[in-house]
Amino acid sequence: MKIKKTYSYALWSAIYLTLLAVVIATISYIFIAKDLGTGPVLICVLVLFIISFTVIQYRAEHFIYRRLKKIYEDVSILDVNDLRRESVTTDIDKLSKRMQTYVEGKGLEIKSLTERDSFRRDFLGNVAHELKTPLFTVQGYILTLLEGAVNDKNIRLKYLERANKGVERLVAVTKDLDMIAKLETDGLKLNMAVSNILEIIQNVIDLLEMKAKKRNIILKFDRIYEFPVFVLGDVEKIEQVLINLVVNAIKYGKPNGTTILAVDDYNSKKILIRVIDNGEGIKPVHVPRLFERFYRADQSRSREQGGSGLGLSIVKHIIEAHHQKVLLKSVFGEGSEFSFTMEKAT
Repeated sequence: MKIKKTYSYALWSAIYLTLLAVVIATISYIFIAKDLGTGPVLICVLVLFIISFTVIQYRAEHFIYRRLKKIYEDVSILDVNDLRRESVTTDIDKLSKRMQTYVEGKGLEIKSLTERDSFRRDFLGNVAHELKTPLFTVQGYILTLLEGAVNDKNIRLKYLERANKGVERLVAVTKDLDMIAKLETDGLKLNMAVSNILEIIQNVIDLLEMKAKKRNIILKFDRIYEFPVFVLGDVEKIEQVLINLVVNAIKYGKPNGTTILAVDDYNSKKILIRVIDNGEGIKPVHVPRLFERFYRADQSRSREQGGSGLGLSIVKHIIEAHHQKVLLKSVFGEGSEFSFTMEKAT
């Protein structure tokens, strides 16, 4: 059993007091009580030492106990019932360790809250900007029409088409915001089923073929697949992932270029679906943040191409909900390859 630290304090205090008493007793003996002998003086010294030690120990322990009790009552993580008076000095060590853990935890909590607050401000700023731009565009065209341009057929049609593009942009941003909010709050509910990934890819190619033709981009498989490739996942969500990645490849791919879709073995239990473009590629400085919400490697070009800025973030959420991972390879000036793994169906 550890010796109480207050004992050391009380011991040395008692020794100092006793030495002082010895000096006083010696002086008293020399000048006053020579006839009594040394016996009574030694007895008085011993009694004084014992009394001093007991009083000092009690006072020190009581003093520390009261202050520890106040700390236990004030700090939410501490239970005052855990404090024992008979082991109060041992509790100081325990308290010190617990307070250190508490302070470290609060430090991490403060850091997390600071980062979240910063992220919240950035997020709100990005949302406001993404909504403000198309809103002002639509408002500007409508006001121009109301002020008399509606009477000119050519201007009317042109401005209505541009206003419609602004509305489409608003709808896209709102839908993606709604999806990302559901992904991050309620979690993603997956309808797991076995499906042929080649069919899903072909559906996406057919769906986006007209969009790709506007930029003279060819969408195609890397080779002819003789047999189906079955995977386990949510068909609708995987299709959404592929749509986002292919749309991204069309936007940033080289005009008159090619976007290739490939399916390969990743390991014995997983396959790798790849979307490869021969566009301008991504600078290495942008790669670590590319899947963040609203992050754009090229701000001016991104806004020109449209979109919500949430596509890759949604991709990451969906794939992680499947307990899979998203991969990115890019060489600036040559092109990019976005890929993700899927579990093989057994």
